[in-house]
Amino acid sequence: MDVIFTPELTVCGIEELPGQSTRNVTHVLSLIDPEYPELDAFQTYGKHHRTTLRFHDIIAEAPGRVMPHPDHVAEILRFGLDFQSRQDANGSSHLLVHCHMGVSRSTAAMLSLMAQANPDESAEDLFARLIVIRPQAWPNSQMIRFADEQLGRKGDLTAALGRHYGRQIKSRPQFTEWMTTLGRQAELQMAVLN
Repeated sequence: MDVIFTPELTVCGIEELPGQSTRNVTHVLSLIDPEYPELDAFQTYGKHHRTTLRFHDIIAEAPGRVMPHPDHVAEILRFGLDFQSRQDANGSSHLLVHCHMGVSRSTAAMLSLMAQANPDESAEDLFARLIVIRPQAWPNSQMIRFADEQLGRKGDLTAALGRHYGRQIKSRPQFTEWMTTLGRQAELQMAVLN
C-alpha cells in the first residue's frame, strides 16, 4: 500500500484566506469564477507555489458560465503531481485549496488530490478524511466524475459521493434547499439516503 498523503491539508473560502496567512502554507490551489478579480490575500503569505484555475461552480451548462471540464481536473491533478514532487521530506508541506465558499469546487479538488496521492485508499476513507478537513464539504459532482475517470477509479469515487451527499443531507438538512436554489437537483438525486 502507498504512503498516506501526510502534509497538512486545508480547504477554505475566500473570506477565510486572510486567516490562513500565518499557517506556513507552501502550496495553494485557487479555484475561482472567471470574472472574479485577482485576490490580494496572498500578498501577506510567505513564499508558496500557487496555481489558479477559473471556472464556475455549476454542474450543467448555463449561458455565460464556464462549466468544469476534464481539462480543469487534469490541471488539478498536474498540480497534485507537482505538489508531491516538491515536498521536502525534512520540512513541512501545507496545501491550501480554496474556492469562493470552500464547499464545492475546493472540496472536489481536495478529494481528487487525496485520491491521486493514495490510489489504494478506499473512496469511503477518502471522504471520511475530507469531512475532517472540511465538515461542510459538498464536492462538485462533475469534477468528481472527471477525477474518477482520470484516476482510473472505475466509478468508486462517484458512488461514494452519492453516499457522502446522503450523509450531508442527514446532518445538514439546509443543503437540500441550498442545492435546489443553486439548480443542483441532480446532486440531490444522487444522494444515497440510509
